[in-house]
Order: sequence, then structure tokens, then C-alpha cells
Amino acid sequence: MTKRLTTLATNRTRRVLAAAVGLFILAAVIGVPVTGMLGSSGRDFQDPASQYERANTAIAHATGQDSYYEVIALLRGPTRITAHAASGRAVETVAALLGAQRGFRSPPTGMMTRSSPLLSRDGRETLVTATYADATNATDAIAHVRASFSTSGAKAKLAGMSVRFGGYALINKELNERTTSDLARAELLGFPFLLLLSFWFFRGLVAALLPILVGGLAILLTFLALRVIDQFVPVSVFSLNLVSGMGLGLGIDYSLFVLYRYREELAAGFDTHSAIERTLATVGRTVLFSSLTVAAAMTSLLVFPLRFLYSMGIGGTVVVLCDGAVALLLLPAVLVALGPRINALSPGWLQRRAARSARATEDGGWWRLAHGVVRRPAPVAVISSVVLLAAAIPAFHLTFTSPGANLLPANAPSHEVEGALAKDFPANPGEQTEIVLVGSSSKARALASEEAGVAGALASVSVPRYVGSGAWAIALAPHGSPYSGVQQRLLARLRAHAHRYGALVGGATAYFADQRSAVASHIPLALLILLPLTAGFLFLMTGSVLIPIKALVMNALSVSVAVGLQVLIFQDGHLSGVLGFTPIGGLEESSLVLMLVLAFALSTDYEVFVLARIKEAHDRGLPNREAIALGIERTGRIVTAAALLFCVAIGVLSTSELFFTKQLGLGAALAVAVDASIVRALLVPSLMALMGKWNWWAPRWLKRLHARIGLDERDLAEAPRA
Repeated sequence: MTKRLTTLATNRTRRVLAAAVGLFILAAVIGVPVTGMLGSSGRDFQDPASQYERANTAIAHATGQDSYYEVIALLRGPTRITAHAASGRAVETVAALLGAQRGFRSPPTGMMTRSSPLLSRDGRETLVTATYADATNATDAIAHVRASFSTSGAKAKLAGMSVRFGGYALINKELNERTTSDLARAELLGFPFLLLLSFWFFRGLVAALLPILVGGLAILLTFLALRVIDQFVPVSVFSLNLVSGMGLGLGIDYSLFVLYRYREELAAGFDTHSAIERTLATVGRTVLFSSLTVAAAMTSLLVFPLRFLYSMGIGGTVVVLCDGAVALLLLPAVLVALGPRINALSPGWLQRRAARSARATEDGGWWRLAHGVVRRPAPVAVISSVVLLAAAIPAFHLTFTSPGANLLPANAPSHEVEGALAKDFPANPGEQTEIVLVGSSSKARALASEEAGVAGALASVSVPRYVGSGAWAIALAPHGSPYSGVQQRLLARLRAHAHRYGALVGGATAYFADQRSAVASHIPLALLILLPLTAGFLFLMTGSVLIPIKALVMNALSVSVAVGLQVLIFQDGHLSGVLGFTPIGGLEESSLVLMLVLAFALSTDYEVFVLARIKEAHDRGLPNREAIALGIERTGRIVTAAALLFCVAIGVLSTSELFFTKQLGLGAALAVAVDASIVRALLVPSLMALMGKWNWWAPRWLKRLHARIGLDERDLAEAPRA
């Protein structure tokens, strides 16, 4: 493989570059439009087979109403609202306007129904709700009704009342719009910092553009792939931010390692052809294992039925493989084409720094740190472990909350309406529990009576309401937050009662409970994919049984620290003022799962690069501790630079206005920073120094298998020097 890649880079350079230009144009023309084609809905965070979804589908089948396409109009007047006053006629006006819109499916409900929960505690606010055929109809209805308010006739009929809109339809529209705008803003903010840091770490402007080339092409190719995949499997718009952050971050990582090794081989006296061959035989092999291992970790998200998670798995897997392919196929050809111009637009002092960093040194900071660690591995390991475990302690009081309008900033219209419903109304219609039953009226009344007997747990139980097609709906208003432990236990009791009648229980509590159940029930399968594949690829790279086990433990520790920091920042609200968000009482579960898988994958990425260099030194015959020290000295500055650049690439997502995107960006950046510093620079080398020869232990049959596969690089031939 190394020889074939070298031949492509050195003998077919123009063909490779021409093919890359063609792919770039194709991906830009066909792939980029996908950013405006992907969408989202409340279903992104729910299992299609859940009881909540089945109850929602039953209501939609009977009535033509789908809660995901619901619009809520919140009206507030200067005085108490009554049906016979001007305020009541204003409510009728809004209801009529909503009912006149295209795609209207259900009679708007309002205070004229004399349903007391639709009036606020002070009597000055009420609701009008309407359902539409699809999301576009719902959002168009809001726009048209808002426009109609500008006419003098409509203003007079409103009688001085203010109207604000909310509901699932508007929440999803705002999420889609802010996801797209966040992506553009993150790229605009991150690019200048990345270019400046790349100029410093890559030692020149031309070299600094290489990671932009690798990451940019990988992102475009992934957009192209997502457009194709979306034709068969719906992909969530939220995957775009992950693709952007990971694509650029890993493109920087792979470019940095390839370029550093290429310069190192040139400094050792090898000509361009030989330097490329040796670079691909060493770092190229490492990039291959890294991309496969990280992609394998991201595929674990594909087992989850939530569209949000499996879309992230699709986007993450594809962009990692694209990054690896571009770094192995295109980047070497670019290096050959540039030749000595790789150092163009680089000041002389930076070129001298690049030359020094390309040679091993025994007086640099990383050399001293590495030898200090291997000389006193036990205290370093203990102190590092204590610090990491202390940072992970907050994870023990982790709590979860449900996604919704709370994911949007506080000034978003739908978030404002949701806040008013929770604060001003005796019962939030959006938080009620709903039972759907197909059967006779007597059967429905019997079930309602039985549910009403749940003493003290419910604020109210409505009489059964016939919704069509033989279906009845019973609305229940529980006490307190629908996400509390009390309400979760109540839901289980309600479902036990309803099951005897063949009824389904939906509503806010059910949405939250079913989402948690879907995530929890698929975690074992995800781990069954994540852990064996990660360990398997690490074994193929190292030939050791114990190193993969140690790597899994280190990754678990890094992930635990990431959870602890997430709890401190996003659940407890520390730094909320600095980061510009309002704590929502917990962490959104699916976003946390994504962040954990991403943190695990990136931890493995840096593990691969560090281990590869240590193994290379060990295979050359160096003693264990000398090999560890040399590996850390050779990779320390590169891993640190790669981590810093990746933190900028993914960390700019923390500027997002969306809570879960901010949580993902900052969480992944912190996980990478901790892993690349404390874990890789201190804990890993100290543990490897303590393990000694056991680092490379494996049963004989596995050693024979590893040798038969031919993945050992002990026989790397000495290429001719320039």
C-alpha cells in the first residue's frame, strides 16, 4: 500500500491533483446545497417505535392533527379576557386567521372553549392553538398571520392585545435557521484563528493552507455524500455542525503529522521520493489506523433509533474517512508538487525553527518532560490519576432534561412563549399527558375514572373527548415538572392502567421517558461496537493485548472528566454568564451521548499517534523507557499543536445560540484539551514506563496472526538519501 500511495504521489502527481480539482468542483456544486435541504423536527430526538410516537400517530390518523406541526398563539391583553368583551372577539379574530391558512387541519382552540387551563392565572393571557398538514404550512401560517396584523382592520380587531407565536412548528423552524447561521458564524470566527495558529505551527503561510485544503475538501465530499444518503435515510440538519468541526479538526491533525514527518525525513537527508515513501510508511500508516478507529467509534451512533444521533454517526463516520483519504491520497501529491516551495512565504526565523523541530533534540522541553516522567513514573501516574478523578466527581450528580424550546436562546420567540406557559398558566397544555384509546365511550369513561383515582398525583383529568375513527383522547394534567422522578413513576402507573384497556399514553412526560429509554436500551449495543473495534484496531497497529486495554481505560477516564466538566458548566450553570446561556436544569441526553462518543473517538486518535511513535522506537531496539521518552519528545509538540487547533475548530461551536451545539462544542474541546495534556503527556507514558516489557505482551498465536497480517514496520528499508 505504501509503495502504491508513493507511486500515486510522485509519478502521477498531476493526475491526482486534477482528480482532486474535479472532485472539489463536483462536491461544491452538488454537495453544498445540502445545507439548505436538511431539516429537523421533534422526531429527531425520539424513537419512531416508542409509545409516545404511536400515541401521536394514532391522534394524527384520527384527527389529521400532528403535534409536530402545531402552532400556539399567545395573546395578552391590557385587562382580563372575557368571551363577550372586545378581548374575546380579538381571540376569535386570531382563531379565524389561523383557520384560514393553507394546510389547516384542526379547529383552533381558545378561551371561547371555556377551558380554564387556557386562561392565565391573572386572566389577561390566553392561547389559540392550531395544527397544519406539514411544517411548511405551519410556519407559513405564522408568517401570513403576522403580516395580516399590520393592516389597520386587524389592529382594530385585536383590541390592543399582543400576540406571540410558539409551538413545535416554530421551534423546529428556529432550530433549523439558527443551526445554519451558527455554522456560518463558527466558520467566520474560527478561520482567522486557525490560519494564524496554522501559520505558527506549520512554519509558513503555504504550509498553513494545507490543513484548510484537506479539511475543506473532506467537508465538501461529506456534504455530497449526505445529499445522496438523505435520499434514502432522512438526515438531521444538526449533523452539519459536527461535519464542519470534525472535518476541519481532523484535517488539521492529519496534515500536521504528515508534514512534520515529511520535514523530519528531509532533514535526515532523504530525497523527496524517499521522504514521501517513508512518511507514508510511518505516519501514513498511523493516519490510516486513526481514521479507521475514529470512524469505527462514530459508527456506534448508528445503532440509536433517534435521528439526531444516527445522523451524527453518519456525518462523523463519512467525514473522518474523507479526511483520512484526502490526507493519504492528495496531501502527498501536493507536497511533491510544491517541493521546496512548501516553505514559501515563511520568514527565515520560522524556517530555522522548522529545521530544529525536524531533528530529535535532548535539550528541549518535551525531552526533559518525557525523561522526567519515565524516571519517576509512579508519583506522576498517581498525581495525574487523582487530578482526573477529582475532575470527574461532578458526574455523579448528573441529571437529564428534555429537548425543546429550552435548547433555543431565551430571546427566541418560541422560547419566550414556552416560558410564559410554564410561568403564567395553572397548567401548561404543552406539558400535559394524553391517553389515546380506540373503543366505546363507556370504555373511555371507565379508563378516565380509573386514572382519576391516582390520588394526589394529578391536577386534573378531562372527560374523554371523541377525536374520530373510533378514538378517544383523555387529557391529564400532572403536578410539577413533567421531567421529575415523581412524574416518571406516575407515567409507569398510568401506562400500567392504560395497557389493560389497550390504550397508549403520550405527552411531555412520555416524550422524555421514551427518549431516555431509547438511548439507554441501545447503549449496550453501541458499546459492543465501540470497544471491540477500538481495541481491535489498536491491536492491529501495536501487536499488543495490554496496550488496547490500557487505551480503553484511559479513554474512559477522559470521557468521565468530560462529563464532570459538562455538569459543572451546563447543568450547574458555572460560566453561564461568560458563555451566554441559561441553565435548563440538566443536560440533554442525546447531545451528551454524542459528546461522549466524540470525546472517546478523539482520545483514541491522539493515542494512536503517540503509540505509533513509541512502537516505532521500540521496534528499532530502544529500551522501553527510552522508546517512551523518544516517542513523547517526537509527538509532544505535534499532539499539543493538533489538539489546540482542533479545540479552535470544534470549540467555535460554543459560540452557538443553541444549547446543545454549545454543549457539544465546548465539551469536545475540553475533552481534547484534557486528553492531550494530562492524559497523553503524563499518565500514558508513566503507566507505560511502569508496565515495562508487558506493554508489548500478547499470546503467541496472536503474535503469529499479527505477523502474518504483515502490519509490522520493523522491516522498513533504508531508502536512498539525497
